Amino acid sequence: MNAIEITILSIIIMIGLGYFLKRIDFLSENDLDPFNKIVMYILMPCMIFHAIYSADLSLLSKLGILPFVILASSFVTGIVSYFILKQLGLDDKTLWSVLVTVMIANTAFMGYPVTLGIFGQEGFLRAIFCDMATLCIFLVLSFALILKFGGTPKAAVKRITFFPPLWAVILGLGFNFFNIPIGQVLDNTVNYLGQGAIPLIMIALGLSIDFSALKRSKSMIAFTSVMKLAFFPAIAFIVASKIGLVDLQFTISVVEAAMPSGMMSLLLAITYKLDYELTSDCILINTVISLITLPLIIMLL
Repeated sequence: MNAIEITILSIIIMIGLGYFLKRIDFLSENDLDPFNKIVMYILMPCMIFHAIYSADLSLLSKLGILPFVILASSFVTGIVSYFILKQLGLDDKTLWSVLVTVMIANTAFMGYPVTLGIFGQEGFLRAIFCDMATLCIFLVLSFALILKFGGTPKAAVKRITFFPPLWAVILGLGFNFFNIPIGQVLDNTVNYLGQGAIPLIMIALGLSIDFSALKRSKSMIAFTSVMKLAFFPAIAFIVASKIGLVDLQFTISVVEAAMPSGMMSLLLAITYKLDYELTSDCILINTVISLITLPLIIMLL
């Protein structure tokens, strides 16, 4: 088997393990919150920090263009989706519940394991820069939802300011640029913790799978799956080609764009009292579908 097949099968097995553990009542959906907190506040920041801290920052000027591909693809997909959903006559809460789902890609929770497994540390470093665009999109959508449904700009800024992966990027760049040593013990500790992020993410995804969502929201699930898993990466392919990206730069930007809907869209739906069950259904099902579409896109590239 090649690297793509090995990585995707490994991910499927870990997700399947999470689903199996839920089915036998060893774990439940109630365990998702502590799992996600451990990943978001400890393991993922360690993984990001270690990757950037040990990276060759001479590539920084080249990597800086990667967020633009994700940003452009997200906003084009969002604008097209908005006009289609308006034509369908959806109410505002339903419309925005779907819109956040197609605009936010899972560039971290799914993107990191896939790029690291298939493309190694070089691919993973590029995935981190793609994920910076997702943070920007999250902030823009937060302000848009505040204007639409109420809330405070201060709360949105605070949520982004204290977002642990963002600080992992800032600290990783700072420690690397100024050549600040952290010592062998701390380096090993951070590395070991970072290595725990991927399996825990995959098991948590398995715990969240609920196939009954297909019956509840099948039309919007179909719409978001097409827009997020096909249209979004197609736009990324065009944008990356037009700005002259090649080799790993080109491949990672399109692969990250092909990721399923991100869990941060569910956070927005809950925070601003949208139809979060619809958002959750769309995220979960197109995550499952992406296990088929991602290998196809990667092989085509």
